[in-house]
Parts: sequence; C-alpha cells; structure tokens
Amino acid sequence: EEAEQEEAGEEETAEAESEALSGGEESGKPDKGKKGKVEKKKTKKKPEAKEKAPPGAEEKKEPAEKEQKKEKKAGQKEGPVPASPATRRLAREMGVNLRDVTPSGKGGVVTREDVESFAEEGKKAAEQKPERKETPEKKPAREQKKPEKPKEAEGRPITVEVPPLPDFEKWGPVQREPVRSIRRAIARQMALSWSQIPHVTSQDTADVTGLEAFRQKHKEKVAEKGGRLTLTIFAMKAVVGALKAFPRFNASLDPEAGEIVLKQYYHIGVAVDTPDGLIVPVIRDVDRKSITDLSIELAELIEKTRDRKTGIEDLQGGSFTITNIGPLGGGHFAPIINYPQVAIMGMGSAKQQPVVRETRAGRPEIVPRLMLPMVLTIDHRVLDGADSSRFLRMVIDALEDPEELLMTMA
Repeated sequence: EEAEQEEAGEEETAEAESEALSGGEESGKPDKGKKGKVEKKKTKKKPEAKEKAPPGAEEKKEPAEKEQKKEKKAGQKEGPVPASPATRRLAREMGVNLRDVTPSGKGGVVTREDVESFAEEGKKAAEQKPERKETPEKKPAREQKKPEKPKEAEGRPITVEVPPLPDFEKWGPVQREPVRSIRRAIARQMALSWSQIPHVTSQDTADVTGLEAFRQKHKEKVAEKGGRLTLTIFAMKAVVGALKAFPRFNASLDPEAGEIVLKQYYHIGVAVDTPDGLIVPVIRDVDRKSITDLSIELAELIEKTRDRKTGIEDLQGGSFTITNIGPLGGGHFAPIINYPQVAIMGMGSAKQQPVVRETRAGRPEIVPRLMLPMVLTIDHRVLDGADSSRFLRMVIDALEDPEELLMTMA
C-alpha cells in the first residue's frame, strides 16, 4: 500500500508540475487527499516557471546589460574604437555602432567580420520581435524602458543627379536642332569611354626634322601611285613596333572575367575629321603592309569616310587608335580612349623651334628643328605612367631616326 501511495503521489506531483508550467490549474484539479503535496510541489516549481521565459527573453538581457554598462560610462570620456577605415565605413553603411561590437582582433581591434556578425545578430533579433509581442508574459520594467541609443550620422548618397536645363529663352533668342545619328553615336561612345576608363595622359615632343626630309624626298613617288605620304603613316608603323614590344597596349580589359585580352593582330584606327563629326575607320594588319601600301589605303579610306560610304566593318575591330590634329594647327592635347581599347596616341602640329644641341666637339648650340608634339592616353586599370613613358619614348626614337623606323618594320 505504501508503494502504491508513493506512486500515486509521484503521478500527482508530475501533474502539478505540468500545470504549474502551463500557467495554472485550468487543466484539472488534484485529489483532496493529496492537496498539501501538490501545493508544496507547485510552490517549489514556481521559480522554474519564471526561468522558462518565452523565446528571445534571454537575448534581451545582453542588450540590457550593455545599456547599463553604457550608462555607467556615460560620464567618462572614451577614445575612438580601434578599427581600420574600411571597417568604420562598413559599420556606417550597416548602421552599426562600433562601441556595441565585441572585438576579436589583436589588441582589441574590431574587424570586418565582427561588424558583419553583429549586424547579422541584430537582424535575427529584429525578426523575432513580433513573436515576443504575442506572449502574455509581462516584460520586466528595465526591459520596457530602454534608454535610446545615440544615433550615428547616417550615410548620404554622393551620386550626382543631372539637373534639368534652365529656360535659355529668358536671356535671349535660341534655336534648337536635332542630334543627328552620327553625333548621337559619338556622344554615346565618348560618354561610355569617359565613365568607364580612368584616363592618364603623357606628353612629349619628337624631333622629326630628319623624317620630314625623308617624307619630302619620297612623297611624289607615292602620290603617283595614288597615295599620300603623311607623318601619320610613319606613326602607324612606329606604333606597331612599340605594340609588339609592349603587348598590353594592344589589349582590352574584361572586367567581368577579370582578364586582360591580349590581341595578336595590329589593326590601327585613324581618327578622321568629317562634317558630321569625328569618325575612326580601321586599317587592318598594319604590320604586314609597306609604307606605300598604307599611304594608298589610308588616302582611300579617308575619302570614303568623308563621303559617308564606310560600312560598319570599316569602323570595327581596331586594337589601337591614332589621332592627328596637326593639320588644324593644334599642339598638345588629351584625347579620349576609344573604348574598349586601352590607349590612344595623339599628334599635334609639327613646327620649327629653337633647340639646344651639342656639336661634335661637345659644345652646346641653338639650332632650328622641326618638333612634333605627341601625347599618349592610357587606361590606368591596365597600364601605368611608367609604361606610358616607355611606349611613347620608343615611338619617338623611331620617328626621330628614319633608319631606326625601318628596323621596327620587321
């Protein structure tokens, strides 16, 4: 009998415990004979009911303790939290106060991973908030009234919005004309190049006195065959020699693949000034053609371009571009790269200038020389300023010495 009573007492105790955890005696009443025992067990288990808080209650304790620590240190001056500039920027973007983050780096440095982990925990806590609101349990007073965290300055976008144009007619009469197809295409191409490519321009000057004498000597023979022997022709051959020595100038960048595309062909684009705008037809396989062949082909292509008879195949496939504003009388300038190429070379107007040179005896003397302004613009994602200087110097050396130029044609 005692064993049976003991078993009955244990069963009633278990029932009383389950009732205490479920919030009261609504699920059923114990027998009168065991009332004292049940009440005793219920009294003992009440603290357990308090301990079994709804989900997320323990998560609230940690922020509350942090807030209390902050209140204690409110009167004290604190130095900046040790973190790298990149980590600080990430914290600002994610709205994280670095003082709330537990550092894991050496010497108490807050790392990028610490910030991301803290932000992720905050997101999880925010997702659980609606569930905690549904629980009937009352929140402790210290959790109900939390001091507001000091808000850090929020990041603001630095993108530039293009403002609408003003009403120009307020200041005088105006005339509007539509943007034609060629000018529209030029505008798109230039905007693309300027927005995608970080441009760097180098400048130098070439002494083309000897080259000009060579050109004057042979231009009539070339003209008889229907060509025009210009400085641009010699520049094309000099550029090919430099492209072979510095392959990255004859390339394109593939940002998505993270690769540089090195081209094994030498198709040179030549900028042509037309009534409709600047157009760049392409001369293919410049390395395989003679000076005379190039003179004839370029003359025909320029005429074809100005008569608007070029096809799309004549304008595509260039691996490098040359632009010559010399006939218009210009000097140094900064050309825009023809996307997706990585470099462009410009030539100004060759002019007689006084130059200091050494005589054979080693004495300086001032002599008149025909000097050609030259510029080279590069894509700084692929090339550096030192590369630009070397490339331009090789081209200039070839132009200054016709014999050297002939050697680069091999």
